[in-house]
Amino acid sequence: MWRDSLNFLSKLTFRRAYNALGLVFSYVFSKISKNAINSFYPVAISFEPTTSCNLRCPECPSGLRSFTRPTGMLDTGLFENTIDQIADYVMYMTFYFQGEPYLHKDFLKMVKYANSKKIYTATSTNAHYLNFQNALETVKSGLDRLIISIDGTTQDTYQQYRIGGDIEKVWQGTKNIIQAKKKLKSSTPFVIFQFLVVKPNEHQIEEIKRISKEIGVDELRLKTAQIYDYENGSDLIPDNPKYARYHKLKDGKYGIKNPMLNHCWKMWHSTVITWDGLVVPCCFDKDAENRMGDLKKITFQEVWNDKVYVDFRKKLMSSRTNIEMCKNCTEGMKIWG
Repeated sequence: MWRDSLNFLSKLTFRRAYNALGLVFSYVFSKISKNAINSFYPVAISFEPTTSCNLRCPECPSGLRSFTRPTGMLDTGLFENTIDQIADYVMYMTFYFQGEPYLHKDFLKMVKYANSKKIYTATSTNAHYLNFQNALETVKSGLDRLIISIDGTTQDTYQQYRIGGDIEKVWQGTKNIIQAKKKLKSSTPFVIFQFLVVKPNEHQIEEIKRISKEIGVDELRLKTAQIYDYENGSDLIPDNPKYARYHKLKDGKYGIKNPMLNHCWKMWHSTVITWDGLVVPCCFDKDAENRMGDLKKITFQEVWNDKVYVDFRKKLMSSRTNIEMCKNCTEGMKIWG
C-alpha cells in the first residue's frame, strides 16, 4: 500500500498541489455560503473507454443492456485533446465508467498517453481479456492501479452475479498480471481484488481473503453493492448489515443507511466523461441524464465553468434530494479488507 501511495505522490507538481488546495477552500467556502464557488479544476477524472461489456451483471446498465444512450468506443483523438487541456491539473485518471475497458483496441495506448503526462492511472476490469500478452502490454503501458472484479470464489457463486463470466479466466488473468510484473521487474500496476459483497457470496469472504494472499494481489477490497430497486428488499442484500448499503425500516421497506446531505465534494474535485464526449457530474449518473456539456463542441474549461455546471452545483447545496441520481447515492459505503 505504501508503494502505491508514494507512486501517487510522485505525480504531484506545484501547480497540481495549488489547484487541489484551491478546490478544498472553494468547496468549504461554498458549503458555508450556500453558493457554488469554484475557479479551480478537477483533480480526478473518469474516462469511459466503452459501454460494451462481455458480461450481463444484474445491477449494471452495461450488463442489462438498459442504456438509453448509445453504445460505442471512445475516440482517441478526443481523449488526447481533452488530456492536453487538463494535464496540468489532473492527478488521478480512471479509465472506467461503464463497460469493459479491454474491449477498446486502443485502451492501453490511451493509458500510455496519460502516463506520459505523469497522471496516475487506474482501471477496473473483469479480467477475461488478460491473456499473458495483454498482461505484458498492461504493465508496459504504465498503468498504476488495476482493480479486478472477483465476486465469488467458485464458478457457481461467481456466475450468480457475473452472469456469463468464467472464474477460471479471472484467476488466470490475475496470475498473468502478477507474472508480467515480475518478468518486467515492475512495481505497477498495484493489483486490487474487488469483492462486491452480495447475499450469494457473503459466505465466501474468508475464502477470498485466503485466495488473495495465495495468488499475491496487493490488496483485497470488500465493497458494498448498489442496488437499484432496493425499497422492497432484494435477493442481493447481504444478511450481515456490515456489508449492506441499505437497512430495513419500521414499515418493512428498505432505505439507504447514509444520510442525504446538501453538499457533495465530488462536484468540485472530479467529473466523468462518456465515450462520446459528454461530461456528466458523477459516476452515479450511469445513463448520462445530467449532461454538463459536449467536448466534441466546446473545451473542457468551457464545460467546467459553464452556467449549467454552476447551477447544478448550486442545486446540490440546497435541494439534493430533488436530484434523481443522488437518491441512491451511497458514496463512502466501502469496507476495506
